[in-house]
Amino acid sequence: MKTLKLSKKPYSPMQDLYEAIALIQNREEAQQFFEDLCTPAEVIAMQDRWRVVDLIRAGKPYRQIYEETGVSVTTVGRVARSLMLGEGGYQLIYQRVEKKYDKKSQKTSNRSAKKRAAK
Repeated sequence: MKTLKLSKKPYSPMQDLYEAIALIQNREEAQQFFEDLCTPAEVIAMQDRWRVVDLIRAGKPYRQIYEETGVSVTTVGRVARSLMLGEGGYQLIYQRVEKKYDKKSQKTSNRSAKKRAAK
């Protein structure tokens, strides 16, 4: 199998992986890529981390998050530490997701209001 060298910079497998991830265009492609790239356990671990971001941001106690989700207190603590001291990735993507769904809910609300007004 041919090895891709995606940049002219010194070869960096990690940078190549980030570049590949950045090329994902939609949810279906993301699912295909991560299911091929990762074991089921690795996908579940990432899912658990992402699942608790909203709860941590809401200020819920770690033990309560564990009781609601089954995600270990240790994992919750790691995610919380990354939220506070990490590179900002969780915050960046969380805000984008939040913005995307706010726009969707506004469109749905506007359509419902128009339908009610038309009656």
